[in-house]
Amino acid sequence: MEDIIRSACKEHNVLTNNLLENQTKKISEIAKIISNSIITGGTIYWFGNGGSASDSQHLAAELIGRFNKNRIPLKSLSLNSDTSVITCIANDFGYDQIFSRQIEALGIKEDVVIGISTSGNSKNVINGIKKSNELGITTIGLLGKNGGVLKDIVNYSIIINSMNTGRIQELHIFIGHLLCELIEKELNID
Repeated sequence: MEDIIRSACKEHNVLTNNLLENQTKKISEIAKIISNSIITGGTIYWFGNGGSASDSQHLAAELIGRFNKNRIPLKSLSLNSDTSVITCIANDFGYDQIFSRQIEALGIKEDVVIGISTSGNSKNVINGIKKSNELGITTIGLLGKNGGVLKDIVNYSIIINSMNTGRIQELHIFIGHLLCELIEKELNID
């Protein structure tokens, strides 16, 4: 059992160090893009499947509520949250349309859409990103493995190069928390 713990910690540290060495500038740039969207009246939309759906809800809540300091709420929404909308769209149009249909209804050019996918190949996330691109909305992917299809269709991507879904998800939430912290600093709001 201790070997499993040591191995998991070592892999986590390797991936975190890789993030530090190779993606620091990109994370900073994405935080500025999100901050500019908020300044211009945009909304930050998040979506994903499974654990990534939970991450999208968590990170949307950090922006609406607070992360490190009490401040005004920031416009952010997880498209995983409304079960009536999700089941309606899934039933009437197909599960692969649950995010694209919501983006079509709600999205405007000033927004930012963040798709989270450990494989980079989730069809509903791909369709949500494609619809966002059609509408001229800035798209970001928090991805894993080799980035899958999504790496080629998002405007910006951060890829956790691992085949271990658990480690990928750990780094995605870490990146999300970094973005929240940087956005609060960038906006310098109370």
